[in-house]
Amino acid sequence: MSRIEATFARLRSTGRLALIPYVTVGYPDVATTVDLVPALVEAGADLVELGVPFSDPLADGVTIQRASHAALAAGVTSRTCLEVAAQIRARTQAPIILMGYYNPILRRGPAAYCQDAAEAGVDGLIVPDLPPEEADELQSAARDIGLDVIFLLAPTSTDDRIRTVCQRASGFVYCASLAGVTGARTSLAAGLAELTGRIRRHTGLPLAVGFGISRPEHVTEVGKVADGAIVGSAVIDRLESLPAAERVAGTAAFVATLRAAADG
Repeated sequence: MSRIEATFARLRSTGRLALIPYVTVGYPDVATTVDLVPALVEAGADLVELGVPFSDPLADGVTIQRASHAALAAGVTSRTCLEVAAQIRARTQAPIILMGYYNPILRRGPAAYCQDAAEAGVDGLIVPDLPPEEADELQSAARDIGLDVIFLLAPTSTDDRIRTVCQRASGFVYCASLAGVTGARTSLAAGLAELTGRIRRHTGLPLAVGFGISRPEHVTEVGKVADGAIVGSAVIDRLESLPAAERVAGTAAFVATLRAAADG
């Protein structure tokens, strides 16, 4: 059983929603990322997505684009992200998921990349620009060393696409709440219950909802229809709004409010 699977099983057994914050590695700097992630776990995060900065993050909105651009300008690379993951793994046992695009994986080679990720303590990969039909090489390499490959579905996904993704998925299924890019929003998209219901007809895997989950009340609503809530842009917005000395504690305090909503 993977660390991701075990975490969701534990949470399900107690009726708790998984809280999954996202942070861009190296934003605003590497040291902050290394300190921030354990603090978020202490504040109530169950799993953590580490965003791998990329020059053309096609699934991401302006907040994560800005964070990725700044991290790249500061010299953050895929190797940096693996080194950061290893440092974080030494400080927490929470599942770590790398969220990044396929070009750096292809350049390194899927088998070598998966081996590097596993050695760094990573538990899963989200690759939003890799269609499931083209994922055989990465999935095979990941499966051999116990990494989960997590695919995305959206409200526009057909039943055939949902079936295909669910047949290939492991760890959990990432449900994008809207047909668009990431970014904090004032309200949840309509139709979320319909989307999760359609997906549940094809899989017993946990469902985690992301894209636009920004406020405690959003987390509460997600808890009614899914197994996990993914919060990215709102975490980064909070991080960059704080003075340097308050970034870790202040962002952890925000995640604690999300945890309270998830448990409320």
